[in-house]
Amino acid sequence: MLLARLLSPALTAGALDIVGADGRRHRVGVGTPSLTLRLHDKALHRDLVVNPRLRFGEAYMEGRLSIEGGSIYDFLALLCAGPENVQGVLGRLRETLSPALRLAQQNNPLRRSRRNIAHHYDLSRAFFELFLDRDLQYSCAYFTAPGVGLDEAQEAKKRHIAAKLLLQPGMRVLDIGCGWGGMALYLARMTGAQVTGITLSAEQLAVARERAALAGLSGRVRFERRDYREMEGRFDRIVSVGMFEHVGVPHYRAFFAKLRDLLAEDGVALLHSIGRSEGPGSTNPWFRKYIFPGGYSPALSEVIPAVEKAGLWNTDIEILRLHYAETLRHWRERFAARREDARALYDERFCRMWEFYLAGAEISFRYQGHMVFQMQLARSLGAVPLVRDYMHRTETALTDAVPPPLRTGRTIGANNA
Repeated sequence: MLLARLLSPALTAGALDIVGADGRRHRVGVGTPSLTLRLHDKALHRDLVVNPRLRFGEAYMEGRLSIEGGSIYDFLALLCAGPENVQGVLGRLRETLSPALRLAQQNNPLRRSRRNIAHHYDLSRAFFELFLDRDLQYSCAYFTAPGVGLDEAQEAKKRHIAAKLLLQPGMRVLDIGCGWGGMALYLARMTGAQVTGITLSAEQLAVARERAALAGLSGRVRFERRDYREMEGRFDRIVSVGMFEHVGVPHYRAFFAKLRDLLAEDGVALLHSIGRSEGPGSTNPWFRKYIFPGGYSPALSEVIPAVEKAGLWNTDIEILRLHYAETLRHWRERFAARREDARALYDERFCRMWEFYLAGAEISFRYQGHMVFQMQLARSLGAVPLVRDYMHRTETALTDAVPPPLRTGRTIGANNA
């Protein structure tokens, strides 16, 4: 079997049985396999060789293949955890594309951006409540110690970002890509800031506005369905968490130029984004088609030149390595525990799509060079202190602070076990 021969170099620490649609069994690797990949469709023998990075995920979604003896995560980990990563065997994480085609895939004008965001983020709140934390944080958490739970780690992420923003009561804050409003509400409640949150998702906007009203914060936090390119005015602070992945390399110079225009002279911005440690690449075709159309996780070598050309000071960069792998592990396990609820909301194919997404995303952070970077930016050389110990002091103060009580009402994320 050609597929078995292609996968063989990746299995240097383990073994796998592949059972073809004709019932023949092929062993790959060394030792006794714990997993079996079973193909149920003869066409897969060709499809998985010609275009494995797209067709494997599609076949899993459609039930045309199955994993026996473990989960889809176990299978992907077996192929990717060894020194000869399966992506090296199948052409690396990058596709063989011309630079022009790669940039075309990341071209996200406003109309396309709205469509791309709706594709993923306009799924129902009830669905995301199945596996996210209480605050519906859909980005990398910050695990300060072994054994920390997801809710605590997401609170720590918000504290960590708030500390880097050097907030004071009454400051005007713009949250670009505000999601369901958790970060904006946290900053307003804990620091007394006046926050404007913007999103392109109609579903997220409705939830964020509801949450602000329930928390009694509508006077200090407002949410709008707008793109960053449509914003005007000046803000003391700008924060963007998990949105930059949707901008696209062709728009980086315009994004940072707009960021500079929106920042006050002594303003500070904090950008939190997925990145890649191995240089520029391209988005996995299955992820691009089914999960994040138009999405791309950049290398810092693609981001920093755009920051420089915008005339911004890069005052701090922090790399979060395995934090997102741990976040995704929590999401994957929570999703598995509530899988039947997800199936009731959508269908079996949808559940298998999300299983593959969560497993594949976790693998990319554990074994394939993905990471998260937090980049602190300023217009002025003296906008932030010269040493970083202010971050620790502020995080400690926020940890010890007693937040103002929320109004009684429905708690978002209360369904989470």
